[in-house]
Amino acid sequence: MTPPDPSVLAALHAQAFAAPWDAAAFADLLAQPGVFAVVETDGFILIRLVLDEAEILTLAVRPAARRAGLGGRLVGQGAVQAVQGGANRLFLEVAEDNAAARALYARAGFRFLGRRKAYYAAPDGGRTDALVLGLDLAANPDTVPLP
Repeated sequence: MTPPDPSVLAALHAQAFAAPWDAAAFADLLAQPGVFAVVETDGFILIRLVLDEAEILTLAVRPAARRAGLGGRLVGQGAVQAVQGGANRLFLEVAEDNAAARALYARAGFRFLGRRKAYYAAPDGGRTDALVLGLDLAANPDTVPLP
């Protein structure tokens, strides 16, 4: 399997986020053990697997491709690969004010676990809390929830 091109991931990320990660950041992450990406033309998910836990590091979908099921597909494919790698749980952090992402993760079966106060920088210079969400992959590893 050919590793994804960090510059392609950075370009997609730049379309999806106001504070995107650059190609060097993606190259550094992809060089770490247990980090993998599921990539499609209009988006990708980046996941880190450590022992029996996995974490979604980022999920990016081009704005023009949103609300067509790609985000849910990427979450599902990433979860399947995490299970294949031995993960029993999948975690992520999402900005409290990101209603679309929160709805996507809720449809996929993620549950609220906690809050990180003032975790993200807001565009107005303020701070936004991150919600920590988790999905129990061990409950039924053959049928990972999809939105």
